Amino acid sequence: MLHELERTMGVVIDHQVIKSIGSSGQISLGKEHAGRQVLIENPEPGVWVIRTATVIPDNERWIHTPTVKKNLTAALAWAEKTPAKASDLSKLKISKTHGAKRKA
Repeated sequence: MLHELERTMGVVIDHQVIKSIGSSGQISLGKEHAGRQVLIENPEPGVWVIRTATVIPDNERWIHTPTVKKNLTAALAWAEKTPAKASDLSKLKISKTHGAKRKA
């Protein structure tokens, strides 16, 4: 029954490793995790929960809003089913404000 639960929920049980905290206060999690960012939670004294994380910079957070995600998903779906074709630049309309010369 437990193995069945592990398969359906992806639960990992009894994967404990003993590590020593070095004199500088660091713990090595292994080279396979080098460069990763992690969240460290301290729910109570002596208990740490370490989870890998992907941090999104503030100036890129807008792209993860539901509206933008929906629009990007639709655009990518359109791009996948619509074959690319060459554009005829001579047929491209140019607005008057683009072509107007400025006064010196």
